[in-house]
Amino acid sequence: MKNVKTTLASVVAVAALGLSAQASAGTTLDAVTKKGFVQCGVSDGLPGFSYTDSRGAYRGIDVDVCRGVAAALFGDANKVRFTPLTAKERFTALQSGEVDILSRNTTWTSSRDSGMGLNFTGVTYYDGQGFLVSKKLGVKSAKELDGAAVCIQAGTTTELNLSDYFRANGMKYTPITYDKSDETVKALEAGRCDVLTSDQSQLYAQRIKLANPDGYVVLPEVISKEPLGPVVRQGDDEWFNIVRWTLFAQVNAEELGVTSANVEELAKNSKNPDVRRLLGAEGEYGKDLRMPKDWAVKLIKQIGNYGEMFERNVGKGSELKIERGLNALWNNGGLQYAPPVR
Repeated sequence: MKNVKTTLASVVAVAALGLSAQASAGTTLDAVTKKGFVQCGVSDGLPGFSYTDSRGAYRGIDVDVCRGVAAALFGDANKVRFTPLTAKERFTALQSGEVDILSRNTTWTSSRDSGMGLNFTGVTYYDGQGFLVSKKLGVKSAKELDGAAVCIQAGTTTELNLSDYFRANGMKYTPITYDKSDETVKALEAGRCDVLTSDQSQLYAQRIKLANPDGYVVLPEVISKEPLGPVVRQGDDEWFNIVRWTLFAQVNAEELGVTSANVEELAKNSKNPDVRRLLGAEGEYGKDLRMPKDWAVKLIKQIGNYGEMFERNVGKGSELKIERGLNALWNNGGLQYAPPVR
């Protein structure tokens, strides 16, 4: 009888948890729908990722992630407001509900994904720590940096990654640390160090701030894994799914050849079943996400597929001129891959 009571109690507890989860499901979506816009936490200034242009408008791949969610939900990519956040502020702002999405060049790690009440929804940019050097130094590889003076931002994982890399390759270096990333760039330009190390995306962004950007080069070595992506609060699977599948829709669109220029025509006339499901011509893609049937059409028309978003902000069509590399599609030598729409 004791076992029966214990089992019954367990069933009741599980049922209660299920009811609780159902009660909280859709909380963020309902709130966003009610206020009519998405509140997005972004960087306080990183070219290519999230920054304000000469007219004060927010630009960048992280910005477009949030604009994409707004386009999918409301049919209007402009129905989003931005909150610039420092690295120290970003997680508290999301946890407290100040922002609905954090899209701020944030690395997906185990502790952030499991110990802070947060969920990463995907990877918008596969990054890794690298090295920026003056071309005058004449080096082509990080393995030629033995004895170099290296500028580092203090208090970051960059320091440990650098130490591990040089030790593993039997090299020595002199660390020169600064509290702010802008200080490290100025020190490199002034010749106080031979090389600057940070995430490669930041190196490309910082390079364009130099008086002579073409005089510097990012070396090919990547010495750490830094998958960057949007983050939402745990406990709201419905909102998590919307943010996740917005990115997945863009990745699938690129793979299927769907672009901002042809999406409306393909939505009407494509015979490809994968394209038709993606664009809402058949299936329940929108209904499953509590989204309009043609949400992916509006998203891609306004923001573009993943490749368009990448090239415009950080790729060949931008000042940064970053190669696709790991951010190419899986069938083109990269890591970008989205589950199918089924």
